[in-house]
Amino acid sequence: MSFAETDAIVSPEELLRQRYRMEWETPVQWNPVLETLIGHRSVRHFLPKALPEGTLELLVAAAQSASTSSNMQLWSVVAVEDPERKARLAELGAGQKHIGEAPLFLAWLADLRRLRALGEARDAEMVGPDYLEMGMVAMIDAALAAQNAFVAMESLGLGGVYIGAMRNHPEQVAEELGLPDNVFCVFGLCVGYPDPAAGEAIKPRLPLSAILHREQYADTPDPADIAAYDTRLREFQNEQRMNGIDWSAQMINRAGHLKGLMGRERMREALANLGFPLK
Repeated sequence: MSFAETDAIVSPEELLRQRYRMEWETPVQWNPVLETLIGHRSVRHFLPKALPEGTLELLVAAAQSASTSSNMQLWSVVAVEDPERKARLAELGAGQKHIGEAPLFLAWLADLRRLRALGEARDAEMVGPDYLEMGMVAMIDAALAAQNAFVAMESLGLGGVYIGAMRNHPEQVAEELGLPDNVFCVFGLCVGYPDPAAGEAIKPRLPLSAILHREQYADTPDPADIAAYDTRLREFQNEQRMNGIDWSAQMINRAGHLKGLMGRERMREALANLGFPLK
């Protein structure tokens, strides 16, 4: 059963309307996979309920079923359930309390160590991991794997939220997780049963017209589309009792000032410290 199915049954057009806050006609094609994907929402409030035995292994199996460049499989994941470790990771992750409250926290890793170890075992030179391309492949592999796991867990009635703040203090996170050189925590993921009392809803996205390009990239989106999206997002924020801020203003705050990077402006230095030369 998907997360969407744990609520009242919602029609395809209603799910799409919630995703965009715009009217949609009934789609020609529909299935439970699309229902799970389009019904996605971030969950930051969890029930105090343990995951069934074998859930972690099933999620990792789903993750390993994701595409991987040249079958290199340049990722790993650390499952964290110890409350004290989760509390320390929460502190490193901008104090986000849901890291500690979720029954399971998954740290998704770009992992070039396994490849280097293979070379060491076979007495073979491994120059590829020194280059930016292979570092990018490892991070992309980790993201694809994590998203597979996320969709799988939502299909099981679980919910969660990604934690990019694991990159705020990369070296300290690596130390907490016992990561060797050539391994980097790209992001985290909280996993658990959503608390229905929190009422977390589907966050509206930019309209298709701002995202979808045909044949070639178009110029900047229509300012009217952005203004309309600002309004729709404000409506969502008001409904969720969140601090209201236009998307456009939030993006300027995030990308227009160095402080918006939250310490991640030193990422190249941190990656070098963790064994990623990125030539």
